[in-house]
Amino acid sequence: MTESFTALFDTGLERYKAGEGPETLIPVFKEVCDRAPKIAAAWSCLAWLYLLDDKPEQAYKVALKGVKLDQDAPQARINLAVAMLETGQTGVRKHIEVAKQLMAIDPEVRRDLSESIEDGLTRKPNWESLNRVKNWLYEG
Repeated sequence: MTESFTALFDTGLERYKAGEGPETLIPVFKEVCDRAPKIAAAWSCLAWLYLLDDKPEQAYKVALKGVKLDQDAPQARINLAVAMLETGQTGVRKHIEVAKQLMAIDPEVRRDLSESIEDGLTRKPNWESLNRVKNWLYEG
């Protein structure tokens, strides 16, 4: 019997948290997205991995899909904003504003995004686009 997409997703997240890089995890999350194409979190994970792997064009495409599936997913909005910055797209501010609104409503969202951003900056130091997003989110 093949591994369920939830088990594959959970295993992929654990491997990521253990420090595994995007080069080995991208295929895992592509498979999760193939098996469960309507799960926004899977698309967000895949977009984040593409961003970490310096593949902003692919990240933009999957991040856009993640936001379309769940417009209230703050991490999906952040991934899309970073991908847009890295590919020279316009319209970044609206995604930052939605994420800021979600952070204002739920302190857990604020904490989760902060942890995610710090993780990204640890894995990819001097990540200019992510630093810009971080400054916009936490200004004033």
